[in-house]
Amino acid sequence: MKLYSLTAAAKINLYLEIIGNRPDDFHELVMIMQSVSLADRLTLRALRAPTVQLRCDHPQVPTDESNLVCKAVALLSKEFPEQVNQQGGVEITIEKHIPVGAGLAGGSANAAAALVGLNLLWGLGLTQIELLLLGAKLGSDVPFCILGGTAIATGRGETLDPIQNENLLYAVLAKYESLSVSTPWVYQTYRQQFGDTYVPVTDATTLAERQQRVHSGPMVSAIAAQNSAAMGQHLCNDLEKVVLPAHPQVAQLKETMASSGGLGTLMSGSGPTVFTLTETQAAAEALLEQVRSRIPNPDLKLWVTQFTHTGIRLDG
Repeated sequence: MKLYSLTAAAKINLYLEIIGNRPDDFHELVMIMQSVSLADRLTLRALRAPTVQLRCDHPQVPTDESNLVCKAVALLSKEFPEQVNQQGGVEITIEKHIPVGAGLAGGSANAAAALVGLNLLWGLGLTQIELLLLGAKLGSDVPFCILGGTAIATGRGETLDPIQNENLLYAVLAKYESLSVSTPWVYQTYRQQFGDTYVPVTDATTLAERQQRVHSGPMVSAIAAQNSAAMGQHLCNDLEKVVLPAHPQVAQLKETMASSGGLGTLMSGSGPTVFTLTETQAAAEALLEQVRSRIPNPDLKLWVTQFTHTGIRLDG
């Protein structure tokens, strides 16, 4: 029976700016996203019986229809019924390394790997562009998780423009294992508190009108120039305005990490993971040990990871 194994990279947000409300009730965003080497592994195995079996070694990950991986299977079955019906079923196993509920797009990365793997397993012959369009139907982060590397994400996060980035920095990631933050709550709270600053975005809003509000230029320039220090200086995440006041533990974690060295410190996505950038692995490992000694809490988990050019990688 056919079998494919894929690596699904986590992502961090180097930049996240909220522009306004979209006609579809999502937020209009400008983000700069970066794949990192911390990754889950998915194994897809063809089954003769027309069933879908999902397994995961992490107890907090659901293995029913609520999992984005199962939704990816259902989406392909709906879009390509004739091809899929000829293939039988599939068993998908997730080996979890990306922390759950961390703002690192672990679920989206798994869905992205499922789309790429099923395309191979079932011989659908889909191009990357077609996979990106399908991924957008599953979630805003899924297209980036397929593309990987460094990219500007606009719209609700599904419109991507890759950025050439040869500066493979390191990042120390930190997250309290027992703490999670609801992404819907974060965006709803931000809208309640800062909605009066929004730019109204409609289908007729021009690119120039949107760009009047966007401030991501310095970060893009820093990446293009491979200026590590400037990248650290221009880290930005609007969502910190609601998450840090509501979660003092995360605010304290960010303060501790920022005062421990590195190029710059930021919360990733909707949190609660906080990361600090460094230029070398040795600097990252030293910073990790310093943070661990300053916050000797067994609930605090830390990782050293590195920027990577790929989102989904076929193993073997």
